[in-house]
Amino acid sequence: MLGNNSKIYVDTSAFYALLDRSDRHHKQASALWPTLLDDHITLITSNYVVSETIGLLQNRIGFKAAKIWYRDILGVLDVWWVDAEAHERAYELWLNLGNRRLSFIDSVSFVTMHYQQIEKAFCFKPSFVDNGFEMLSQSTI
Repeated sequence: MLGNNSKIYVDTSAFYALLDRSDRHHKQASALWPTLLDDHITLITSNYVVSETIGLLQNRIGFKAAKIWYRDILGVLDVWWVDAEAHERAYELWLNLGNRRLSFIDSVSFVTMHYQQIEKAFCFKPSFVDNGFEMLSQSTI
């Protein structure tokens, strides 16, 4: 259950699932999203995820989808801007984890979550759980 003043990290995989009806997680993402818009939940992402999401949406769905996402969805989130120190920590984490199919952006997300003291992520990547975070599911809400 989500409590008052919860912080939730939102990953590209959740954003994409929200917008692409053919995504296998679309139904689950669409069911969770309205609940996450509660006043007592702070949704956070990083500027790296913003960049990744814009590129993914534009390349797979089109410019219009990326523009709608930026204008209508991103506006309800707090964007944490990664500084040089966080970038270096993410790079070290990425190097230490080796080639586990973990993207550099995911490493940035993990560092962001640590800095922001966030335990839960709205995402569809098991790597978040593998790295000590809780992935939201419908049973969480």
